[in-house]
Amino acid sequence: QGQLVESGGGLVQAGDSLRLSCVASGRTFNWYAMGWFRQAPGLERECVATINNGGRTTDYADSVKGRFTISRDNAKSTVYLQMNSLKPADTGVYYCARSRRPYSTLRTADFDSWGQGTQVTVSS
Repeated sequence: QGQLVESGGGLVQAGDSLRLSCVASGRTFNWYAMGWFRQAPGLERECVATINNGGRTTDYADSVKGRFTISRDNAKSTVYLQMNSLKPADTGVYYCARSRRPYSTLRTADFDSWGQGTQVTVSS
């Protein structure tokens, strides 16, 4: 229940774009907010972007505002992260996660199901 599978990571140059996808299993995808997190080597996992269950409300970390866009397609049980103007500091493993709540939140503790991660590497 609640399996999440990320895809779309890769090696890109600074300034390039990537679109990450996360496909969820289960019947209740539209009940919960979703989020994207990332973790660089030796650093804490941080919340990048979140979206409420209906897809109308989003929240972003300050470091990605104006560059990243989170969206979801509930009919496909999929959440996306469009990443533009990528920087080397964006490098890390990106994880998709499901929230315990229907509303958008940046609080890591509210997320109870996690994908395996997809690597994003941005070179200069």
